[in-house]
Amino acid sequence: MTRMINKQKDIVSQVLNGVTYIYKDRLTRIPKTGIVLKKKLVKNKVALISGGGSGHEPAHFGYIGNGMLDGTISGPVFTPPSAKEILEAIQLADQGCGTLLIIKNFEADRTNFLEAQKQAKLLGYKVDHVIVDDDCSVVSDRGEYSPRRRGVAGSVFVHKILGQAAKEGRNLEELVKLGKEVVSSLNTLGVAFSSGTDMETNEPLFNMNQHVVSFGIGIHGEQGYREEVFYSSEHLANELINKLLNQYQDDDRFAVLVNGTGSSTLMEQYIFANDVDRLLKLQQKESAFQLCGEFMTSTDMKGVSLSLLSLKEEYWLDYLQADTDAFAWR
Repeated sequence: MTRMINKQKDIVSQVLNGVTYIYKDRLTRIPKTGIVLKKKLVKNKVALISGGGSGHEPAHFGYIGNGMLDGTISGPVFTPPSAKEILEAIQLADQGCGTLLIIKNFEADRTNFLEAQKQAKLLGYKVDHVIVDDDCSVVSDRGEYSPRRRGVAGSVFVHKILGQAAKEGRNLEELVKLGKEVVSSLNTLGVAFSSGTDMETNEPLFNMNQHVVSFGIGIHGEQGYREEVFYSSEHLANELINKLLNQYQDDDRFAVLVNGTGSSTLMEQYIFANDVDRLLKLQQKESAFQLCGEFMTSTDMKGVSLSLLSLKEEYWLDYLQADTDAFAWR
């Protein structure tokens, strides 16, 4: 596959330069780091920071804006940023009311972000965190299945709700409590039709047969737990919806995120969204808020994920609908 890049070693730096050039009215990059900040930080508000490995564009810098994140840190492709850079982002973003770290549930991400939190506290900063674990797929081990609970595309709902809550003046403790409530109401499942490719070797991250779908893939190119013949978008939507609804009790009002993983066309995403809409209605579930597009990709993986957030509180919907200038949100 031909890629429109220059040198492999410059990919992340040039991506950050490019996005801060296009959105220079609202974003600024800290030179020689993976840190991108809101150009005009708001005083006397809890700062929200997230991040992770590159390869998920427009995540994570696409969610910096009024009513969303204040800063992000990008590491190498599929590799989280160092604790040193995360600490620097905390120091730069803090505006006097503390900092909240929104961390996706991967071991390396947790390790580096929590180490940065520890170091920041030793320096006198007020810092806390929320861990997002919306992936409700399973991992197969010798015929047994156990939950994965990775942090995946549903993270963007957490960014939006907590970002608006911070904008409205909630303190750090209140944001942590709210974040845990939102995460516990959020579930995501992802599938792939073809693997993403390794950015250095140009080889597939895992092998797939043609005309099949892999269930339970991850945003770092992780293989799913099962493959089966692909029949139709409707058949796929029906399975994902049923599996997601099994995570809830009598919940009947949801925010819905249809997320392309990198190489699925918008035509395909909208067809899938149409199927999701019809099937939720058949199950008498209300879709009170919905998004479709590429929100958290896995380089060039061809696939889709579906996230459902049960709207436990009416104001969660208000927060999702609130205006933001984060360029990747709508």
